[in-house]
Amino acid sequence: MTGYDDAYAPDFRPTHVVPQEGLPAWEAPDVSRPTEPLDPFLPVQLLARRGEWGQILCANGWSAWVDGRLLVAVPQAPPTGGRPLSRTENPQPLLDRSAEALERYRRAAADLAAGRTDAEGFRRATRGLRTGIVVDGEDVWVYDDSAGRWMYGEGSRLTTYAAAGPGERLSGATPETPPAAGTPPPAAPPAPGAPPAATPAPERGGSEDETRPAPSLGHEPTRVTGVPDGPGDR
Repeated sequence: MTGYDDAYAPDFRPTHVVPQEGLPAWEAPDVSRPTEPLDPFLPVQLLARRGEWGQILCANGWSAWVDGRLLVAVPQAPPTGGRPLSRTENPQPLLDRSAEALERYRRAAADLAAGRTDAEGFRRATRGLRTGIVVDGEDVWVYDDSAGRWMYGEGSRLTTYAAAGPGERLSGATPETPPAAGTPPPAAPPAPGAPPAATPAPERGGSEDETRPAPSLGHEPTRVTGVPDGPGDR
């Protein structure tokens, strides 16, 4: 791949680097459309995920799709770094709430897998659940959804690790609007390596927007080369 010596775009913020073996790349999440491979240790920005696929952006504006599982995440500094330490808190109540949320999700997932509920029932059972916890030995990071912040602890106390600004959520997600009754669930994205599904013909009376192609992301187009294996072919 060429153009890596170009200056970084002002808004380019790498989130990952390419592993030391390099990575094959495709111009779309489709193994029949390969493009230039990525050099080892190349910094990239992950734009989107589709199953095992990941869409990346390079510093020179070039974009492609890769096996997102192989990208190496770049550590990010905590948003609260350099601020005064906040007061410590007892970790037990937040740990208990996180465990309860996880158990609710586990029961709902088990009911869905066993056929005791359908997709709509699963959505109702899990609607509003939001939790997060990372345990690494004695260290723990717990998400406090009521305050929109991540807390760090080492067993006996918790301190604020990262906090969202006014009107923001640390996860970057926005509250989901409940679907209307009778609305079918959205179609799942195609698996990596699978042929693209045929586009059905519009029904009579449909609007032009229903068949209009998705707008381009505005990134530099990729070049087609040989056909390497895709993420789903390993």
